[in-house]
Amino acid sequence: MPLTQVQGGMISSLPTGSVLQVVNATYSTIVSNSTSTYADTNLTATITPKFATSQILVLVNQNGCRKQTNDTFIQLRLLKGATVLSTFAGGAAYTGTTTPNDIGSISTCYLDSPATTSATTYKTQFASGSNNAQVNVQTVSDTSTITLMEIAG
Repeated sequence: MPLTQVQGGMISSLPTGSVLQVVNATYSTIVSNSTSTYADTNLTATITPKFATSQILVLVNQNGCRKQTNDTFIQLRLLKGATVLSTFAGGAAYTGTTTPNDIGSISTCYLDSPATTSATTYKTQFASGSNNAQVNVQTVSDTSTITLMEIAG
């Protein structure tokens, strides 16, 4: 069933799959973590769906990903509020040595069905896989982006 939108007294149907709104956010300050405890990358965006039947397409480009020291790797995950939606990097930048490794960006897309018209926040977190050495995101002030698109259900 198509959604109905009222604009200037006219009613128009929006077919399923229509993009209803887009929210974009960026973050470009380096963040470091040397533990296996996930920490915020500070890349976050909030959307308030117009309809409870909508889906939210989340597009993430986490830039400046780097293993700084020791034999470790980067782990990245996407959250909605406090709920983990996906782990989209489980062993990034791994080399098996202590050599630093810049891998640039790690991206993901995720289609969520929040079933709400309340403000909904999405964010990324990262950790050092070996719990013994530093990993970074937004290294050298690289800009990470998160885009939220409300899709008509």
